[in-house]
Amino acid sequence: MPSRTPSSAKPKPLSDNDLEQISAEIEAGRPPMVWFTAAAVGVTEGRSGKVVSLGDPADGDFLQVRPTGSKDVLSFGPTEVTLTKPQRDRPAPAAASKAAPETRPAPEPKEAPVPTAASQTTAEKRAPGSAPTTANKSTAEAKPAAAPRTPAPAKAAKAPAARKAKTAEVVVTINGTADGEWTVDVTSGKKRTARALPVAGPAVAQAAKLLHPEVAEVVDSLLDAVRGAQEAKVQQLQAELEQARKLLEELSD
Repeated sequence: MPSRTPSSAKPKPLSDNDLEQISAEIEAGRPPMVWFTAAAVGVTEGRSGKVVSLGDPADGDFLQVRPTGSKDVLSFGPTEVTLTKPQRDRPAPAAASKAAPETRPAPEPKEAPVPTAASQTTAEKRAPGSAPTTANKSTAEAKPAAAPRTPAPAKAAKAPAARKAKTAEVVVTINGTADGEWTVDVTSGKKRTARALPVAGPAVAQAAKLLHPEVAEVVDSLLDAVRGAQEAKVQQLQAELEQARKLLEELSD
C-alpha cells in the first residue's frame, strides 16, 4: 500500500492580533476566511468558512462564522477556528516495483543449407532469357500514358440583353368649362409637372387640329357649345340692359 507523508503541525488558535485583523476586514466589507480546528464542535476539521461578525469575547463563542456551502451562521470560539489554511496529506509516490523484463538468449544462427545436385540441375534448366514471372510483369510492364485531357470549351459569354429604353409617360389633360375657360394639366410619370394652366380657346382648337381629326372634331363641338352658351348669355345681358335703360328713362321723366 502507498505510504502517506506526515501531516504538518496543527494550526494555532486565533491570537489577539488575528482577532484585530478579522475585525478590520469585516469593517472593510471583506469577511475573512478561516478554517475549523479539531476543537470545533459539529464541523469537520479543515473545513473553511467566513467570519461575518464578532460578538462580545466575554460570551466565549463570539465569532459568527458561515461554513462554506452552508447558509447558516454558527457561533465558535477562538480555539475552534484559525487563519492558517491546513495542508492536505498527499500520498507518497509509489516505488517502481515492476521487475525488469526477462531477457531471453538470442537464437543461434542457422547454418546455410548446402546446395544439392537437384537444386543445381533446376537452376541450370532456367534459360537466361526466360520470361519473368507474373509478379515481375506487373512492375516491368510500363503503364500506358494517360491521354492528355483537352480543356473543355469555354462557355460562350452571354451577350448582355439589350435594355429596353424606358419611355417617359406624359399625360396632357385639357379641361374646358361651359363658360369658355380652358386649362391644361401635364403629368410626367408619377409626377404632375403642370396643373390648371390657363389656355385660350383658339389655341386649344388649333392644337387639336394638329393632333388628330377626331380630336379636332371633339374640341370643335365643345367650342361650338361654349360659343352658343356665350351668345345666349350676351343676348340675355342685352335684354336686361335694355330693360334697365327704359326703367332709367322712366325715372328721369
